[in-house]
Amino acid sequence: MQVKETLNDGLKRGYAITVTAAELEAKVNEKLAEAQPEVEMKGFRKGKVPMALLKKQFGQRIMGEAMQESIDGAMSEHFETSGDRPAMQPDVKMTNEDWKEGDDVEVEMSYEALPEIPEVDLSEIKLERMIVKADDAGIEEALSNLAATAQDFKARKKGSKAKDGDQIVMDFVGKIDGEAFEGGSAEDYPLVLGSNSFIPGFEEQLVGVKEGDEKAVTVNFPEEYQAPHLAGKEAIFDCTIKEVKEPVAAEINDELAKKFGAEDLAALKSQIAERLEAEYAGASRAVMKRGLLDALDKMVSFDLPPSLVEAEAGQIAHQLWHEDNPEVQGHDHPEIETTDEHKKLATRRVRLGLLLAELGQKAEVEVTDAEMTQAIMNQARQYPGQERQFFEFVQKNQQMQQQMRAPIFEDKVVDHVFENATVTEKEVSKDDLQKAVEKLEEE
Repeated sequence: MQVKETLNDGLKRGYAITVTAAELEAKVNEKLAEAQPEVEMKGFRKGKVPMALLKKQFGQRIMGEAMQESIDGAMSEHFETSGDRPAMQPDVKMTNEDWKEGDDVEVEMSYEALPEIPEVDLSEIKLERMIVKADDAGIEEALSNLAATAQDFKARKKGSKAKDGDQIVMDFVGKIDGEAFEGGSAEDYPLVLGSNSFIPGFEEQLVGVKEGDEKAVTVNFPEEYQAPHLAGKEAIFDCTIKEVKEPVAAEINDELAKKFGAEDLAALKSQIAERLEAEYAGASRAVMKRGLLDALDKMVSFDLPPSLVEAEAGQIAHQLWHEDNPEVQGHDHPEIETTDEHKKLATRRVRLGLLLAELGQKAEVEVTDAEMTQAIMNQARQYPGQERQFFEFVQKNQQMQQQMRAPIFEDKVVDHVFENATVTEKEVSKDDLQKAVEKLEEE
């Protein structure tokens, strides 16, 4: 077997690989000899089929296997010897397409090698960690928001008109073509106007009703309504309004705390403080991570594989296009051109991605099975009732596993760099942290 370099330009590599006919013949004979003891054929005892007959029967298929194995072996040996790591799957093709048995196999292999990543002294990286404490004002604001979500309703003054957000208590009977239909009637039913819990158009017609009013509400069931016998049909609901109530926030006391699983108000405040400080810490980490990436981007410079940059620029352009055109869900759209801005951002992402991968490899950072399982379970919750199917899908899909593993790996590498960088802490206000986060979103 011969491997001859044909291209060495920057990170681009090209090689001509020749597998001789003699090598292929030997490989085929070896595979036939391995299989011979288990082969059964009419007229011969098991394991006694002549080699010539085996070759006639199976030689062509085994020749194909031998070619593939020989080429794969030559590639593996080349990468092991050279130390090259291809940026993407190498492009491999036969150059003697008129090949026939007895000829050498000539193959051309080309790829872009991953670059050598320069050493980085992590202790030279200087970062600032913003620290925000949960103050009384923040806790009280969170408590008020909780009280609003736990709202109750109290009766409005007699004769008051119902507003959007009010709760009305009513009896109703739904009819189609003058006949009441099953499931279309109720008594003392509490309905919050604007909750969109009824058929579209129903609640809007009840805005302005008063206690004691009788109101006929006409609506059309949607064409895709879950009950086929009602889908697309017009219905009239005769409604009798029994009460009109306005929303009131729950009182901030021990009873409210118990609604949210706390022992008392003091315990709820403590829980809120912990949650707020966890949120602040998460936001602070995002700001510090951006600072780290900016610092690394300035510290290192090396050649990048053009194919990786082009692929990343294409993904960025595609993602941004869909953000600008949210109504287009699929990929049936015009070809999206990449701009210089896309390529600039892609260059940064690829450079930092390669650098973080190198730092993680040297630090022996690994994503554990437990971390992957937790990540899969977290994502599976987005598919209620189908968690098991999602879990099984990910287990069988290597590409999906890699997509989920990558951000976990990156976060662990970032944490490793944080531990080795020079980090100073600075206590700031919640507003200062918010401004820093908003600045990230603008960039």
